[in-house]
Amino acid sequence: MVTLFCMTSMITNAQIKKSKEMTPEQKNVLSTIEKMTEAFQKKDIDRVMSCYEPNAVVVFEPETPISDTNVLQEMFTGMSMVNPIFSYSGHEVFITGNIATHIAPWQMTAKAPDGTKIEQSGLSVAVLRKQKDGQWLMILDNPHGQFLMNK
Repeated sequence: MVTLFCMTSMITNAQIKKSKEMTPEQKNVLSTIEKMTEAFQKKDIDRVMSCYEPNAVVVFEPETPISDTNVLQEMFTGMSMVNPIFSYSGHEVFITGNIATHIAPWQMTAKAPDGTKIEQSGLSVAVLRKQKDGQWLMILDNPHGQFLMNK
């Protein structure tokens, strides 16, 4: 613990500020997240799916991962019918080699078919892999990253 504190205290404010600026590669990762969010809000499920590798895992509900492409398409289609609008209160992107992690708190508002307002929020944790063409695709998407903390 003391070692961690000493190491942390050696980081200057200038280094912290500089590290908060995203690199071009981090921006590319974020671009995949933004593309998926925009497509989902526009009900463009084919474009949503293009942001994922085949056999990617999506956790629509805590402790219930889904990797079947047909089920994922059905889930995204069904969820898009409530016209969700997402906002993020920040983004962190960490990259090592061809693997990236994107972490972001999110809020969503929508309307059920009967007009009832829906509001949800959570912590998105996504893992992406860089493809041979340089594009980043999600391999794991868990919008309920806060689940264990609330359990």
